[in-house]
Amino acid sequence: MKRITLLGALLLGAGLAFSPPAAAQGSGSATIDTIKSRGQLVCGVSTGVAGFSLADSKGVTQGIDADTCRAVAAAILGDANKVRFVPTTTTNRFTALQSGELDMLVRSTTWTLGREGNLGLLFAGVNFYDGTGFLVKSAAGVKSVKDLDGATICVQPGTSTELAIADYFRLNKLKFTPVLIQDLAEIQNTYLAGRCDSYSTDASGLASFRFQQGPKAEEHVLLPEIISKEPLGMMVRKGDDKFFDLVRWTLFAMIQAEESGVSSKNIDEMLKSTNPDIRRLVGTEGDLGKALGVDNRWAVNVIRGVGNYGEMWDRTVAPLGNPRGINNLWNKGGLHYPPPIR
Repeated sequence: MKRITLLGALLLGAGLAFSPPAAAQGSGSATIDTIKSRGQLVCGVSTGVAGFSLADSKGVTQGIDADTCRAVAAAILGDANKVRFVPTTTTNRFTALQSGELDMLVRSTTWTLGREGNLGLLFAGVNFYDGTGFLVKSAAGVKSVKDLDGATICVQPGTSTELAIADYFRLNKLKFTPVLIQDLAEIQNTYLAGRCDSYSTDASGLASFRFQQGPKAEEHVLLPEIISKEPLGMMVRKGDDKFFDLVRWTLFAMIQAEESGVSSKNIDEMLKSTNPDIRRLVGTEGDLGKALGVDNRWAVNVIRGVGNYGEMWDRTVAPLGNPRGINNLWNKGGLHYPPPIR
């Protein structure tokens, strides 16, 4: 009997010793609490890329990155407009998030192992699948990246683009001279002035820049090769699992809403749905919002304020002429596949 009692005590002690700490159990979120107390989400975006984050004629920041920020604000605060956008560069974006200047970063930033492993930051999802491309002047007659052997290429330093170009040219035994310029407007003007043969960044950014040239857009050609995978997404600090979960599931809710036919136009009607999947999404069944630390109608606030993923795409990226392609839903040939909301 004593041996059994001793064994039981040891097992009980072991169970206590290996119990997860309170913080790991996810009882709260310092970031969500701060955002609620402040009454505003602080979100890092780019200094201006059409379709992603660019101020319109009224000074309102528009784009898929900006709307991703708005969606998280709607999930936490119930109002998609309670966001302060902070323009960041390729060199200060990570330190701004690490230091706490930002709550989250949505700045056409590529998800890589090095960034997630070394920076103390986490990618909470992919809001845009992209790849490195090259823009050239039509008059140059360049038809392929391989025609750029010996060329000068404008690229921002400290980006995944810089590494992708170096890898591609080395692999294909080609030579190039990088023209490294940090400021976005300056690098674009350098290319337009003819001081580099090509301008390289994410293909979506190149399409956006070309679109902004208006009647002169035909003077520029986006080469057919996409030389890298660039999954662009939302970044948060490590150590706050609740906020990470909320940011990730906010995007999934928008994707699921599109898949389920739930939109900003029919959200009130969908609150009456008898479909269990839709009921859980809109919070009329279950306590999934509570599990994330927000109101059970969190997804309703997101959809009402920003729309589903397809609506967001149509409003921000589609006007640039970008096809959905791999950014479509999984059941339409794309990569967006939301895990079950249940």
